[in-house]
Amino acid sequence: MQTLSDYLGIIEQNIKEIQYPERPSGLYQPIAYTLDCGGKRLRPTLVLASCEAFGRDVSQAINQALAVEMFHNFTLLHDDVMDGADMRRGRPTVHVRWDQRTAILSGDTMLTLSGMLVRRGCTAEKSLEVSRLLDKTAMEVYEGQQLDMDFESRLDVTVDDYMEMIRLKTSVLLGCACRMGALMADADTASADALYDYGVDLGLAFQLQDDWLDTYGDPIVFGKGIGGDILNDKKTWLSIMARAEDTSGIMNRRFARPDEDYEKIELVRGVYDNLELGTRCHELIDRYVDRAIGHLDKVAITPAARQFFIDIAEKSRTRSH
Repeated sequence: MQTLSDYLGIIEQNIKEIQYPERPSGLYQPIAYTLDCGGKRLRPTLVLASCEAFGRDVSQAINQALAVEMFHNFTLLHDDVMDGADMRRGRPTVHVRWDQRTAILSGDTMLTLSGMLVRRGCTAEKSLEVSRLLDKTAMEVYEGQQLDMDFESRLDVTVDDYMEMIRLKTSVLLGCACRMGALMADADTASADALYDYGVDLGLAFQLQDDWLDTYGDPIVFGKGIGGDILNDKKTWLSIMARAEDTSGIMNRRFARPDEDYEKIELVRGVYDNLELGTRCHELIDRYVDRAIGHLDKVAITPAARQFFIDIAEKSRTRSH
């Protein structure tokens, strides 16, 4: 197994080497811009590591790793349009730097490119397998996004509702990445299934940590202001639990003026603190990390490969950005 740094280097180099048509540049420049914005590259890393864990060279799955990363960034590009977000990873979003029509069309192109990349270098049989996996995952991600949108106007969202939404919107793509690498390495079905489950539980822990960081993180390290979820009344594990358990009335109070923003963050965070939700959220994160690691017992890989995936999971407990 290679190191995380090695995988990241391979991914960045191959992203730089993607050959886009020269014309029309207005279609392809935003795609290159989006992929050049960086990010954790967790999903393509999981593809390459999963492939190598079963004894194959990473070159066997590099196109599929790029496909998963292309798809992930397509979802972010369209999310930014739907959310009206101005910044992504410290740079103006595509619809701000160009315009909304460009962002939609370039995002559509990224979706098609991901489908082309996932089949590249595959036999006809393998092409069908990986395409079906990506298509199934894509449909689940869209379902999760719709649920997230539906939740904006609902006050009856339960924790179970929320966990299912983030499983679809976030976690299944990590599971897909793990299974994709296993498929490209011709892993046995039981191992591929277990590695998929590892990815899903890792994704749940990952999203819960994002929720926690939005309230309790260091804004300098986190890379954006703290309290955005609170200001936007976003449904998170923290806010759903607080609304169910708060007896102070603060969670139902309306804040209408911009000068109340800081007060709102402090009051709601105070509710979270009184209910010890920050600590309880981290206990839940730990449970999902432990579950993810437990799935590795069913995967027929070397101890070194198993340790790599354990290390990835352990980092999700305490990551700060």
